[in-house]
Amino acid sequence: MIPLKHHGHGSCEDSCCLKITDLCVSFGTEEVLKDINLHMHCGQIVALIGPNGAGKSTLIRSILGQQEYTGSITFSTGGHSQKLRIGYVPQSPTFDRGDPVSVLDLFCCCNASRPAFLPVPKKFRRRVLECLQAVHGEALIDKRVGNLSGGELQRVLLALALDPMPNILILDEPLSGVDVEGMELLMDMLDEIRQKFDLSILMTTHDFSMLDRYVDKVVLLNSRVLCSGSPREVLCSEAFAQAFHMGGGAGQ
Repeated sequence: MIPLKHHGHGSCEDSCCLKITDLCVSFGTEEVLKDINLHMHCGQIVALIGPNGAGKSTLIRSILGQQEYTGSITFSTGGHSQKLRIGYVPQSPTFDRGDPVSVLDLFCCCNASRPAFLPVPKKFRRRVLECLQAVHGEALIDKRVGNLSGGELQRVLLALALDPMPNILILDEPLSGVDVEGMELLMDMLDEIRQKFDLSILMTTHDFSMLDRYVDKVVLLNSRVLCSGSPREVLCSEAFAQAFHMGGGAGQ
């Protein structure tokens, strides 16, 4: 992947960025998203927050091409001819703890062109180890998926989403079901990945404790964008207080 560095936040020349302009989504007569505008630069971590039913999942599905919308979603590579690749980590998928499927088997099912029940070539195992190395999870390769902790499962799903390396990584509630120590480890990894590969990371979350430390921009959504800015600006805003029925912003 060609590194595409963003030089400043004013111009998108010679850079890569995702632009969402005037996006609207309706289900019948119900307008779920209205006039959504969002601009993400490479190397940024952007947190999408909002109350339940705010339209966060609908916006993600729109970016992934799974939801019809009006408006535009464009990806600029600053003059580089490079096709947009999106890596996606869904919210807390569950696995049968009695299922014998290992992490290596999971990679085979998702990324290999041969049936998973056949012996795994050494070359493919090395490739999986390289993918897991990016998330410091090499030791998980032979572990049963059903026996993974919440943090370990997030590492494995993240490794899958990074193969091949995307331009944009989207994570739906990655901190859900993860303890405080696991949250810090996961956010440290995301910070390391975005700096190393200069990719954009968009994540939804209901946990605001890590935002000020790790996130560049927070977007508060409730059918429309209510507020956008630094974590402190958004969490201390009146819009945040009203959206979550608080007496004041989270930082007040």
